[in-house]
Amino acid sequence: MELTVYGIPNCDSVKKARTWLTDQGLSYTFHDFKKQGVPAAELAQWVAAAGWETVLNRKGTTWRKLDAAVQSSVTDSASAQQVMQEHASTIKRPVIAWPSGQFTVGHVPEQWPA
Repeated sequence: MELTVYGIPNCDSVKKARTWLTDQGLSYTFHDFKKQGVPAAELAQWVAAAGWETVLNRKGTTWRKLDAAVQSSVTDSASAQQVMQEHASTIKRPVIAWPSGQFTVGHVPEQWPA
């Protein structure tokens, strides 16, 4: 498994993560949610590893702009994944898939296994 960073290129947290990885001399593949979409199988893995409450970013602008009915429909893993598939920017970024098989969510270099 290779190192993959998932996110959107103009996100500050993604930019910081990419800079940190480069500074550490780590090569990675970047998966752009806007251009490549959210891979359903990977999303399910992230939710299984970190929990849907962690992966779903309820503090971001995209979440706040969602209709109240959509927001209130998110009550479990399945409903959260559906919203994240439809609105990729509701995923907390970056999500990093490490060669070890571990996934991390958000910009937290102190928790990264590199």
